[in-house]
Amino acid sequence: MTYQETLDFMFSQLPMYHRIGAAAYKADIQPTIDMMAALGNPERKLKSIHVAGTNGKGSVSHFLASILQEAGYKVGLYTSPHLVDFRERIRINGEMIPQSAVVNFVDHHRDMFDKFNLSFFEMTVGLAFDYFAREQVDIAVIEVGMGGRLDSTNVITPLLSVITNIGLDHTQFLGDTLEKIAGEKAGIIKDGVPVVIGETQLETAPVFVKTAANHHAPITFADQHYVVDDISRYTEELTGEYQKKNIATVLEAVEVLRKTTDFELQPEAVRKGLAKVVTNTHLHGRWQKIGENPLTICETAHNAPGIDSMLGKLATMDYDNLHVVYGCVNDKDYRKILNHLNTEFSRLGKPFRWYFSQPSVPRGLPVADLLAAASEQGIEGKGYEKVKDAIAEARSTACKDDFVLVTGSIFLIADALA
Repeated sequence: MTYQETLDFMFSQLPMYHRIGAAAYKADIQPTIDMMAALGNPERKLKSIHVAGTNGKGSVSHFLASILQEAGYKVGLYTSPHLVDFRERIRINGEMIPQSAVVNFVDHHRDMFDKFNLSFFEMTVGLAFDYFAREQVDIAVIEVGMGGRLDSTNVITPLLSVITNIGLDHTQFLGDTLEKIAGEKAGIIKDGVPVVIGETQLETAPVFVKTAANHHAPITFADQHYVVDDISRYTEELTGEYQKKNIATVLEAVEVLRKTTDFELQPEAVRKGLAKVVTNTHLHGRWQKIGENPLTICETAHNAPGIDSMLGKLATMDYDNLHVVYGCVNDKDYRKILNHLNTEFSRLGKPFRWYFSQPSVPRGLPVADLLAAASEQGIEGKGYEKVKDAIAEARSTACKDDFVLVTGSIFLIADALA
C-alpha cells in the first residue's frame, strides 16, 4: 500500500473518536493488551512518562519532551489528535515517524488488526510503542487520549504519572461530575509509581489522594510547590495564560524525576526546554500566530476551562476591533458555548464580529446549524463553508490594529493551519 492508502485503511477501521464521535469509542482495554502481546510487548521495553488531564496534557507532554531532549536524551513523544499530518502523533526528538515506518507496520500486522478488531486509536498506540521500542528511545512521553483507566495508552507502567487538571468534558463517557471524571483519570496511577497532580481542586483532590494511597504511589500537587506569575520568564513561544499552570506542573514533574530516577535534568536543560518547546517538538495550535497586520491567532480552546483560559489571555491584548472565526463539532454544547463567548466578548468593551464555519470532519457542525443557534441568541454573524474563506474574510475586513481570533474545535484549527 501507499502511505495514503495505509492512512485510509486505518481511518476506516472503527474510525477515530475525534472524527465521528461516540460511535468510535471503545470502553475496553483488552484489545490493546492482546495487540501488545502479539507485538512482543514493546511497552515493557520503554521507560515512560504518562500524562492525563482535561486540559493542558498536550502542552505538558511537549514541555517534558523538550526538556528531556535538551538534556541530551533520545525522546519519544506520543500525542493526539494530529492537526495536519497523522505523523505528528509519533515523534522522536521532534522528528515525525517516517511514512515508510507507518506503511510497513500496517502491512505487516493487517491480520492481527482484523483478529482483534482494532480501532484507529489502538492501532496508532501499537505503532507508536513498537516504533519507540525499535528505535530504542531513552524515554517516551505518552499523552492519554481520553480518560485514563480505559485508554489504550494505559498498558504502560511509567516512571511518573502526571494528571494536569479535571474539568467537565467528555461527560457522556467519563461521568457527569468532577469526582467521576477524576476517578477515570486516576486510572493511570500505578503501584509505587509517583504521581504529580497539576491543580489542587476541592472535588478531585480526595479522589487522587485515595487512589494514590491504594497503590502506595507517592503523590504531590504542583500548585502547592510552584506558582508561575510571569510566563515570559520561561517561554515566548507559548504565551497563553493557562500555560502558567502547565509550566508549574512541568517544574514539579521535573523535580520528581530528579529525585526518583537517574535522568539528569540540569537547570539549563529545563530553561532551554521550556523556552524552545515549539522549536524542539513542533507543537501547534496553542495561541499560535498565523498572521500579522492584523494579528491573527489560532487557539484550540474547545471546552469550558480552556475557553476561560483563552478569554483571560484575550483580556490582556491591545487591539481596536475583534474578529472571531468560530466553528465546532456537533457533540459539544455549542449553544451554551456561543452564549458564554458572546457575553465575555461584550464585557471586554471592544467591538467584535463573528465569522462562522464548519470543521472539515464528519463531526463538524454544519454552518447553517451554527448560524441558526447564534441567531436564536441574538448573535449576528456570517457563515462560510470553508474555514480558509472565513479567515480570509475576517482578515480582509479587519484593520491592521484589529485582532483576528480563530478558535473552537481542534479541527477548525487544523483546517486553518492546513
